[in-house]
Amino acid sequence: MMPTCAPTVYLDEAVERALTNRLNRLEGQVRGISRMLSEHQSCDDILVQVAAVKSAVNGVARALIEGHMETCVLERVRSGEGEAAFESLKGALGQYLRHT
Repeated sequence: MMPTCAPTVYLDEAVERALTNRLNRLEGQVRGISRMLSEHQSCDDILVQVAAVKSAVNGVARALIEGHMETCVLERVRSGEGEAAFESLKGALGQYLRHT
């Protein structure tokens, strides 16, 4: 598989930090759902938390896509590899959408 970023470009540091923070919160939310289950809490309440996790995962994906486009894709376009960047992004989005 062809790399989607130029060797010297990755996500902006602030975007990477924000994604890491979101993923850490998600990890806590999932542990909370597991605890709710083991404590035999209401299925309704657990489902609400599962929906919140699903929404948070979608937020991570959205932020990752935006960050990727603003760094990796843009850099490849500037270096004359726009078509390859577009095809790579299209493939990744297709995979993501097939699994959502």
